[in-house]
Amino acid sequence: MCGIVGIVGNHSVNQTIYDALTVLQHRGQDAAGIVTIDHGAFRLRKANGLVKDVFEPKHMQRLQGQEGIGHVRYPTAGSSSASEAQPFYVNSPFGMAIAHNGNLTNTEALRETLVKQRRHVNTTSDSEVLLNLLAHEIAKNDSAQLTADEVFAAVAAVHQQARGAYAVAVMIINQGLVAFRDPYGIRPLVLGQRESEDGTLEYMVASESVALDAVGFKFLRDVAPGEAVFISADRQLFTQQCAEAPSYSPCIFEYVYFARPDSTIDKVSVYASRVNMGVKLGEKIKREWEDNDIDVVIPIPETSCDIALEIANRLDLPYRQGFVKNRYIGRTFIMPGQQQRRKSVRRKLNAISAEFKDKNVLLVDDSIVRGTTSEQIIEMAREAGAKKVYFASAAPEIRFPNVYGIDMPTSNELIAHGRDVQEISEIIGADGMVFQDLGDLVDAVAELNPDIKQFETSVFDGNYVTNDVDQSYLDHLTSLRNDDAKAKRNMELGTSLELHNHT
Repeated sequence: MCGIVGIVGNHSVNQTIYDALTVLQHRGQDAAGIVTIDHGAFRLRKANGLVKDVFEPKHMQRLQGQEGIGHVRYPTAGSSSASEAQPFYVNSPFGMAIAHNGNLTNTEALRETLVKQRRHVNTTSDSEVLLNLLAHEIAKNDSAQLTADEVFAAVAAVHQQARGAYAVAVMIINQGLVAFRDPYGIRPLVLGQRESEDGTLEYMVASESVALDAVGFKFLRDVAPGEAVFISADRQLFTQQCAEAPSYSPCIFEYVYFARPDSTIDKVSVYASRVNMGVKLGEKIKREWEDNDIDVVIPIPETSCDIALEIANRLDLPYRQGFVKNRYIGRTFIMPGQQQRRKSVRRKLNAISAEFKDKNVLLVDDSIVRGTTSEQIIEMAREAGAKKVYFASAAPEIRFPNVYGIDMPTSNELIAHGRDVQEISEIIGADGMVFQDLGDLVDAVAELNPDIKQFETSVFDGNYVTNDVDQSYLDHLTSLRNDDAKAKRNMELGTSLELHNHT
């Protein structure tokens, strides 16, 4: 999962992109990058780290230009090397740079095709493959100035070849900004507009509406699945559906965990969807735990706070903030490596003993992935004096890998894979636990936008909407994305860089 921004303005856009990336930091904390176009040349800065650490004043001064894109990275299959940070760029045709959120499922086949087309891909990233794929299609035009129709034809050709999830912003030197979304709309993308002081219009695309809000752009609409947006160098806006059979299937995990509560994605308020999740789960607990002895409902901050409050309301129980969160520790779910995730939990949360002592508590979290965080939090609750610790998950059991850009890589790393609720409860040390039903989760989101008839829910049910994922692909993904494979890859990369630095 990553965050992307693209802006075509009428003054320097470096600060605006920086500010937008800052509010999208929750989507990726591994690396950040910005590329602008200044006098027909790219100005690029990218590195590992948070936005505030990657861009110093000297970098911002160099990032001049009235057009640019930005990216915050959260790695899945690739390494955590700065060489894998985005944006990527190619020099031909024109000069093109990309910011991509998602994951392609046919990367290797596309890479082989690109080699035959004499295009060079320098990293292991599927994003660079996607850029070269689009560049090859754009290069089929001989004109010095691209028309909207030529851009849309190139995007249509990409749709016919690429599989998986992708929300994309691409800058093309002297041509403009191209943004598009995969035919299923798995990853989010919004379009905004702002009127400058001289009356001219500026345009912006981003992963979430909150990025538009933060920099004063008016939300126009979501980019539709399969749709492409082209903002020409003279700031003319063109849009066109470029997929033959688009099918609305946004990732439901955006609403469960990834997106900010103050965002609206595909006409669904993330905050309202989480309130609905709390209502649904509260009603289930009320039905199934009729004789519960719960004294208090406590959220595991912060995503689950709104959910837990509704559960408390439904059960007519007190709601308390029993954990204090250290806001300077990153989101543990998206940290690379099990060892790092384990070490971060106790640095991230601290229990308020008065809320736990001699009480039966119901802890509420948005989801349970590997289970290690939940296990440690339950231990903390008991150490703080809780008599009994129950656990509720606002999402169903996560039993299957994600292939569309979320780091849920291998089945054997998922605590719910092949286990029932009682077994999971015993492993994490809970006195009892409850998961949201998938039907209730879907209803909680779909009630807010009836136009969405299907969601991407593969991590819960194993149904992959792109219909191209089989066991051999999942096995291949496991070899690339488990923690051991990543550690080995990063170690090899570090050795390679060290040798390079000594030559």
